Parts: sequence; structure tokens; C-alpha cells
Amino acid sequence: MDWLLAPIDPSRLHEVGWVVSWHGRAMVLAWGLLAPLAVLIARYFKVMPGQDWPRELDNQVWWRSHWLGQTLVVGLTVFGIVLVFGGARDLNLHGRLGYAVLVLALAQVGFGLFRGTKGGPGDADIRGDHYDMTPWRVTFEWVHKLAGYALLVIAMITVALGMWHANAPVWMWLSLGLWWLTLAIAAIRLQRRGYAIDTYQAIWGPGAEHPGNRRKPIGWGIRRPSGPQPGE
Repeated sequence: MDWLLAPIDPSRLHEVGWVVSWHGRAMVLAWGLLAPLAVLIARYFKVMPGQDWPRELDNQVWWRSHWLGQTLVVGLTVFGIVLVFGGARDLNLHGRLGYAVLVLALAQVGFGLFRGTKGGPGDADIRGDHYDMTPWRVTFEWVHKLAGYALLVIAMITVALGMWHANAPVWMWLSLGLWWLTLAIAAIRLQRRGYAIDTYQAIWGPGAEHPGNRRKPIGWGIRRPSGPQPGE
């Protein structure tokens, strides 16, 4: 127990004020716990276990979970940055990366607000950026996915640097490391089992009448369970 409660670096004390303490809690909760979980859900649960796909389409669980999770992440990030804003004249690497994370997160939010219209069968107007996979929608998906993964990696590094500067206790490192390891193992297993399903097919199904099914899915390792493949 003494070892778990001891700081990771025995040569330094673990003494932080309430401002730094709450800053750290907000950022660990946001980028250490919630953000990677929200990304995992968005990637692997577009079709839920037990869902009768393609008879049951457009499951909204992944979208609501991703949207709510990342909204909380952005809110906690702003809260955490406000707490320490202006507290240090010379920013170290952790501080510079922290502000980069804030800017990139806000950019993701802003870009998402202009992702285009949805469209699709059942809408008053079937035309839509997503249903038609217009150039704007294709650009959005590539940028949103690539920037999202890059942001997650940068944020996790920033969290680790922050914990090092605060000389966090051993139990914090072990808890966060175990959480990340659990998510990594889950991602590997879900990927191997084919749960990374194309968003377009998850929403509209595999039918050849849907224009988005005539192009390759966007992103690495994305699977189309059935239906026409590009070039067929």
C-alpha cells in the first residue's frame, strides 16, 4: 500500500495545489478515460451485437455515445485549461501540447458542425451530403477521422507528461495504464471480429441503389459485411 501511494519519482514530492489538482482530474477524466472510450464505441459499435442488420438500420447508440462523450471531453478540457490559464510564464512541453489539444478539439467541433446534410431514403429530400457522399462529406470524414486519432494520441501523451510533472502516485499510473491496456485489447479483438463496419452501410444497408456503396469505405480496416463492393 505504501508503494501504491508513493509518487512515481521517489526523489520528488507530490505536492500540488487545488488548481493543479482539479486541472489534472479534469484532463485525466477527459482524455485518459472518456475520449478513448468514445472513439472505441464510434468505431466498433455502429452495428450493435444482436442487432438484426441489415433489417435494422441506423442504430443511434454509437452516435449518441460518441457525441455525448466528446462533448463532455471538450467541456472538461475548457474547464481544465481555464483553471491554469496564465499560471506559468514559460510553457513546458506539457503546456504547449495542452493548448494544442484544446485548439484541435475545438477545430474538430467546428468542423463537425459543418459536416453537411444527411439525406437518404425517408427524408423529405433524399439528396444529402452524407447519402450522396459528396466531395465535402468525403473530405470531412477523412479529416475528422485522421485528426481525431492524431488528437487522441497527442492528448494521451500530454496526460502522461502532466502526471509526470505532478509526480502522480503509482496507483494513478497503474489505474490509467490498465484502462488503456483494456481498451487496446478490446479494440484488437473487435477489429479481428469484424466490428469496424462502414458507417454508410450501417446507416443505409448494403444495397446497390445507395450511391455511397459505389465507393471505397473511408478509413483503415473498415469492413463491409455484405453487398456490392467497389468495382463490382
